[in-house]
Amino acid sequence: MTLDADLYSIQEVRTYLAQAKEAQAKLASYTQEQIDAIVAAMSKAGVEAAERLAAMAVEETGFGNIPDKRMKNLFASQDVYAWIKDQKTVGIVGKDEENKVWEVAQPFGVVAGIVPSTNPTSTVIFKSMIALKARNAIVFSPHPSAAKCTLEAAQLMAKAAVQAGAPEGLIHCVSKPTLPATNELIKHKLTNVILATGGSAMVRAAYSSGKPAYGVGPGNVPVYIHHSADLAAAAKRIVRSKTFDYGTICASEQALVIEETIKHQMIAALKREGAYFLDEHEKERVAAIIMVNGSLNAKIVGRSPHVIAQMAGISIPADTRVLIAEESCVGKAYPLSVEKLAPILALYTVQDGTEAFARCRELLEHGGLGHTAGIHATDENVIASYGQAMPASRIPVNTGTTFGGIGATTGIQPSFTLGCGSFGGNITSDNIGPKHLFNIKRIAFGVREMPESQPVQTQAASPAEEAVLQAVSSMNVGLSRDEIKNIIKSVLTEMTS
Repeated sequence: MTLDADLYSIQEVRTYLAQAKEAQAKLASYTQEQIDAIVAAMSKAGVEAAERLAAMAVEETGFGNIPDKRMKNLFASQDVYAWIKDQKTVGIVGKDEENKVWEVAQPFGVVAGIVPSTNPTSTVIFKSMIALKARNAIVFSPHPSAAKCTLEAAQLMAKAAVQAGAPEGLIHCVSKPTLPATNELIKHKLTNVILATGGSAMVRAAYSSGKPAYGVGPGNVPVYIHHSADLAAAAKRIVRSKTFDYGTICASEQALVIEETIKHQMIAALKREGAYFLDEHEKERVAAIIMVNGSLNAKIVGRSPHVIAQMAGISIPADTRVLIAEESCVGKAYPLSVEKLAPILALYTVQDGTEAFARCRELLEHGGLGHTAGIHATDENVIASYGQAMPASRIPVNTGTTFGGIGATTGIQPSFTLGCGSFGGNITSDNIGPKHLFNIKRIAFGVREMPESQPVQTQAASPAEEAVLQAVSSMNVGLSRDEIKNIIKSVLTEMTS
C-alpha cells in the first residue's frame, strides 16, 4: 500500500528523529579534537560544492543568482567555520577561578532545522556545522520549493561528517516536505530545540510548539544617511548590499532615510552605482506588484530589477542594478514601505536627525522590530545616539546592512540566523552560533560559610504596661495580648509626641 504524501513525510520525520537520537547519544561522548575534525571536514565539503549547490538552488527556486548564492555557501563554509573552529564545546568550557565556578557544556540533543527557500543550501551548511560543533544531531525540514537542493546540501554535510568519523544518522533532511511533517518535527518528543529560519507563520509555529526555539523576524531595515557620511562610499556599499543575491537576505536595506541638505548629492552617487529612480507612473506600477492579498508577492522575491520591471510593465536601462522610488508615508497602503526581498528601495527625505530617527523607528515598527537598522555617518555622537535609540539588535555602521548584519563585514558573529530579541518576540538578540545549542552546567565550589541565624530579640513590657495589659485582658474584650500591647504602645506614643 502506498502512503499519501502527508503520511509518508510524517513517518519519514519519525524515522529520522529516532536515528538522530541514537547517533547523537554516540556523538555526545566524542572529544573536542574529534568534533573539530568532523566540522573541519564539513567546512571543506561546503567550499568544494559551493558553486554546484548555488546553481541547484537558483534553478529550483528561481531566487537570486549563482555568483551570489555561491558567495553565501562560501560564507557559511568558510567565515562561519573560521569563527567557530576554536570554540570549546566539549567538557569544561570555562573556569572562573576567582569565584570557583566551572562551566560544563552539555548538548541539547536533536535540533529541528527549518530552512527557507531564499537561502536553502547556505542555511543547511551553516546549521549543520553549528549543530555538530555543539555535539547535536539535526533534522531539516526544507521549504517545498527548495526541497531538492536542501536535501542535496544535507546529504553532502552528512557524508562529510561520517567520512571524518561521525556516527551515521546525525544529519537528515525530509525528502518530501509537507506542513504536517514540519509540525511533527517541531512538536515531536525527540526534538530538543528548534532553529527556525523562514516566514513569520513558521517562526510563530516554532514558538508555539512547546519546545525551546530560536526564531527570527522580518527585517524591514531602515538606513539613515547623515550629512557627515562619505556619500560616494555609502552609495557603493548600499547598492552592493541591496543587490546581493537580488535582496534575498533579510538584513538587506529596505528604505533610505536621507537628509534634505545632501539629498541631491546622494541621489547622484546612487545613480553612478546603477540605481534607477522611478517616476510617479513607474512607481505606481512597481508598487502594484509588491503585495498580493496583504503579503509580499513571492514572484518578485529574489528577482532581477529587469524581471521586476517587465512584470510591472515598465522599461529601465540595461545597466540598472536597483530600483528606487521616493516615498513619504509608512503603512499598509504604501507597499514600498514594507520589507521587499528584492532589489527595490524606498527613499525618504527628512530635515534633520530628529525626523530621521522618528522615520527609522516608524519603519522598524511597521515590520522590522528587533532586526537591523543601518547608518552611514562619521559623527560618532550621532552614531551612538542612533544605536541607542533604534529598536534593532544590529546597527551596522558605514557598511551594507546585508553584510554587516550577518557578520561578513563587521565583527559580530557570522550567522544566517539573526535573533530579534524581545523587540521582535525572540528569546535572543544574538547572531546564533554553537554556544546557543548547548546547555551550560555549573560546578560551583563553596567559597564562604552561611552565617548562623540569630534569635529574634523581643522587648519586654514595662511594669506600667504590664499592669494595663493584665487589667484589659481580664475584661475579656476579645483581643490577644500582642494586640492589646500594640494598642497601648500606640496610645503612649501619641501622648508623648
